[in-house]
Amino acid sequence: MVAIKSKRARNVAKASRRLPRGPHGGIQLLLIQTVDPHGKQGEVIEVKRGYALNYLIPQGLATIATDHHKRMVEKHRAKLAEIRKQRLVGLQNLAKELREKSISIEANANEEGHLYGSVGPEDIAKALRLDNIVLEPNQVKLVGPLKELGLYTVRIYLGSDIESEIKVWVVPVVSNEKK
Repeated sequence: MVAIKSKRARNVAKASRRLPRGPHGGIQLLLIQTVDPHGKQGEVIEVKRGYALNYLIPQGLATIATDHHKRMVEKHRAKLAEIRKQRLVGLQNLAKELREKSISIEANANEEGHLYGSVGPEDIAKALRLDNIVLEPNQVKLVGPLKELGLYTVRIYLGSDIESEIKVWVVPVVSNEKK
């Protein structure tokens, strides 16, 4: 009888004896990480024995699909779903708050109301930050830069297919000089 010398080889040999079989004769594994094209993290897949023993398990990409591991994955998925649900409620509340809000942005303009510069997403995000609403400039969706004084309705993309609108007043800069 040939003795198995390395500890890793002994562990692989032990694992090969207890690997659960799938309905098609392959080995059932639980993916720890997403492996294209086989499946995503947390899915139970069925692969050939050699692929499981020589690649997926040693690389730490998959583990044996025991009932315990499956229950742990289901608990983790439930926890993630609850977090996602809470985040969605928070985003919907923020969208409602934004719809009821209007902000004013001061800009230099000539007598006809044309701005010397323009008001962009960065300016709108900065004005919202002053009201304790933190948004990234890429969440502010403008058709083009605002180049005139007036009232504009600006779309805000909050994520998870939730959009809102906010009223933006572009007003002339008030100077403190007395004549």
